[in-house]
Parts: sequence; C-alpha cells; structure tokens
Amino acid sequence: MRDYDVVVIGAGAAGLMAAATSARNGNRTVILEKMEKPARKVRITGKGRCNITNTRSLEEFRQKIKVNADFVMPSLISFSNEDTVKFFESEVVKLNFERGGRVFPASGKAWDVADALVNFARKNGAEIKTYSRVNKLKINDNKISGVEVVNKNGKKSILTAANVILATGGASYPSTGSTGDGYTLAHGAGHNIIDIRPSLTPLVIANKYKTLNGLLLKNISASLIIDGNKIWSEFGEMEFIDGTASGAAILKLSRNAVDAVSEGSDVSISLDLKPALSIEKLKGRIKRELEKLRSGGSLRIIIEKLLPRKMVNLFISECGFRPDIKPDLINETIIEGIVSKLKNWEIRIVDYCPFTHAIVTAVGVDTDEINPDTMQSKLVEGLYFAGEIIDVDADTGGYNLQIAFSTGKLAGELKK
Repeated sequence: MRDYDVVVIGAGAAGLMAAATSARNGNRTVILEKMEKPARKVRITGKGRCNITNTRSLEEFRQKIKVNADFVMPSLISFSNEDTVKFFESEVVKLNFERGGRVFPASGKAWDVADALVNFARKNGAEIKTYSRVNKLKINDNKISGVEVVNKNGKKSILTAANVILATGGASYPSTGSTGDGYTLAHGAGHNIIDIRPSLTPLVIANKYKTLNGLLLKNISASLIIDGNKIWSEFGEMEFIDGTASGAAILKLSRNAVDAVSEGSDVSISLDLKPALSIEKLKGRIKRELEKLRSGGSLRIIIEKLLPRKMVNLFISECGFRPDIKPDLINETIIEGIVSKLKNWEIRIVDYCPFTHAIVTAVGVDTDEINPDTMQSKLVEGLYFAGEIIDVDADTGGYNLQIAFSTGKLAGELKK
C-alpha cells in the first residue's frame, strides 16, 4: 500500500488549495513544506495586507495576464474570483473591496488569509509536514511513484504516492522558501524550463536620480521606452526607494523592462508628471504664476508650486535652466522647456532588482507540456503543477494569487 494518494510539494497559496481539494475528495494527502511553517510568502504578500484577488470581469482579468492567458482560462473558469471571495467569506475572513477591483482581508492582515488556508487544508484531512524538502521525484515507466524527502537533520526517506502536485512557487522572495527547487524537480522529470527572471520587481535607476529616494508620486503616467520606442504605459503610483523606481505603475512595466535590460537595450521610463493637464493648460498655469511674481521671485518658486520640493533641484537641472532666473527673463522658450519636461521626464533604467525583491517569477515550466484542463503533466503520469512554477504571470493587483488559487484547486481535483 502506498504511503499517500497525493503528495503536494509546497505549502503556499496554490499548494494549500490543492491539498485541501484533494483531501476533501477522499485522497490521502500530505503537504511537504521545507520551511518551518506553511504559507510564509502569503503572510508577507501585499506588504502584509494580502491582495487575495481582483473582482474584474473574466475578460478584463484575462487582459491582465501577460503570458499564456489562454492556458490559465480553464482553471479561472473552474474556480473564479467570485469563488475565491465566497471561499474566504465561508472561512470567516471578512473582506474589503477597494478601488481597481482589489480585495483584501478587512483586518488588513495577510496572516488571516494564511491561517484560513492552513486551517482549510487541515480540516479537510490534509497532513502538513514542515522541514521536509523534496530532493527528488521518483518516476517509473513515466509514472510518478513517490518522492525522496530530506528532513532538517539531513536524513533521507522515501514517501510513495501515485500523484505529486508541484506547487513550490517560483524564485521570488527566497527567504520564504521560494528558491526555485520546483524547477529543478520539473526539469529532472523531463520538463522544459523557460529561462526564469524576476517580474513585478523594482527597476534600478541611474545614480543622478538617487536624490529622489523616499519620494512617492501619485497619479502619474509612466511609459516604458525601449531603444527610443514607447512600448507600454501605466497610470498610478511611483516610488523612489534606495536607488530604484518602484510603485504599482513601475512594477507593471517591469516585466518588459527586465527583458529589455537583459538583452542590452537602452531602457528608460518617461514620466508625465501632470497627466490631467494638457500642454496648453500647463503653459497657462505657469504664465499665471509668473504674473504673480512680477515684483520678485525666481524660476525655482514657480517649479515648487508644480512639483514636490524634493524634485525641484534635479528637475531644473534636467531642464538646463538656472533656478535663480527672474520672472521677467522667463520667456516662451523657457516655459515650453518646463512644460516639455513635466510631460516627458525620462529616467534612465540601468538594471533590475533580483528575485529577493520580485513579487513573482516570470516564465517557468513550459505550458505546452501541461494539460490546462487538469494541470497534469503531458510527460509524466501523476505529476501535476499549480501556481507560480508554471509559465504564467500577471499584473499586480490580486491577479497572481487568484491564478495560484485557481490552478491549485484544479490540480487538486485529480482522480485517484
């Protein structure tokens, strides 16, 4: 007799959902987690608040999936964002619905989400073993037969099972246990792993912009410029942190930016600092401010009325003007230069932050080798995939966690 019907590797969002579903369907199920506790990444996601899903329509949701959206649609239909909301409400997690369709626990605590997932798995009969790192998949005649497990003391053992669900996550936030182990296991089983890289990650900016550290810009438009061509634009927040550009608008641009930087392209972010104002309206506003300063003042005073104080010196320097220019010397050419920079301030990107800072991992196990209707491997019978390990990633805003829940639920529906 086998030790288990199903072994789930990884106790994250996808793994816990898969294990709970499997156990509820009558399978003897165990989750093997190499860290000291389950759901570590869930407990810190969303800056500790955990954006569990997004309530946008299925078609809108689909548009937020950057890679292999068609592949993930069967799982999203099987377990939708509405199902996720109902699930957490049934687990007594009160929810808040915020702008942009984002959904958070009302407590503002990601731990409540993690605890709900862990409790759901356990009450459905799934066993959770921590400090249990899977070293190898056991495969005979292209069928799963079990796994080799290493405990915290380095002792190896074999657990037999007819099915294994790989839900190890990607390589982002490695301190939570997501160190790419699943890619090694999948590759060992014959699966193709498309080169992984960080996604939804801060972008490293040129040194001269580091004076902006700590500045948060709201309601700006940011466009990704690659080799002089505008590729994509996003609206929202941008934050300067420790020599990087971050914030929701930048993170959404980061996937393409990472690819471009890796390929050696010239990459920058063009900021429209006043997207609500046209060029003509901005010119009019500056001219009105000039009229108020005819009796005294300087260019710097005008710029301080338009931008946060922390940006003023660098902005004027980038424009190429002296900050002490008197109002009566500010001509149409200077006004046009100011407006042009307000509407198109390019910040050079020199690198991207590694997996330690990335929210998700881009790319992963080739979806051509996975059945989207079951999440089962097309190469190895009894091997399933769920969550971030798959070559699917989406924008920030609750989309990636929903994909984890949906693919986990579908994988857990496997038959004995």
